[in-house]
Amino acid sequence: MKQNKYDDSNFFFAYEQMPRSIKGLKGAGEWHILKELIPNLKNKNVLDLGCGFGWHCRYAREQQASSVVGVDISENMIKRARELTSDSLISYVKSSIEDYAYSESKFDVVISSLAFHYIESFKSICANVYDSLSSGGSFVFSVEHPIFTSRNEQDWYYDEYGNRLHWPVDNYQKEGVREALFLNENVIKYHRTISTYMNDLIDAGFIISTVKESFPSDEMLKNDPQMENENRRPMFLMILASK
Repeated sequence: MKQNKYDDSNFFFAYEQMPRSIKGLKGAGEWHILKELIPNLKNKNVLDLGCGFGWHCRYAREQQASSVVGVDISENMIKRARELTSDSLISYVKSSIEDYAYSESKFDVVISSLAFHYIESFKSICANVYDSLSSGGSFVFSVEHPIFTSRNEQDWYYDEYGNRLHWPVDNYQKEGVREALFLNENVIKYHRTISTYMNDLIDAGFIISTVKESFPSDEMLKNDPQMENENRRPMFLMILASK
């Protein structure tokens, strides 16, 4: 059974309180990097995998995409996305990323934000996305960085006074399930190495053009000095590849 924590009312309520849920893309710490990887969307057919509240879908239409399809496994997510959207050229589909009917359409751009580390097989995603893309199409996505997902704890190492000493990395080469605490709930994530992300793309036929690791923007550093800690390790990995 595919993981779907967001249809749990308590978990969804906690998610609604997050800055990225309230502020949208402006509240996403990695957006200033990810948006630079997204190609020109004008007159393009776009697919958003794990669309959540539909922020990237609406952004695509703001960039004059011809049509946008958002896919998410959560009924709560799809419902909220529809409530926030008043655009007939955006459609939302309730489906897991694994089970979506990719072969029924051709897309120019496929986007995904922070979804694939919840899915067991990235290799199968790459194959499905590759088949659904038009020739020359783009695949751009973000995931939690393997440095972040290597341990179940996914937290800093602190001294006795609560100061952050360092970010520990362990069992990096041991890919697979990690049980992590997120929004005070245990969630299943899948750790894989940077080389696996890249080689799965290459094996599917993609050409990798850009790889980025997250860092705080100048504005974030100015508004919150604690964000300097985000320069001590990357939290997100972002990749742009083409067919």
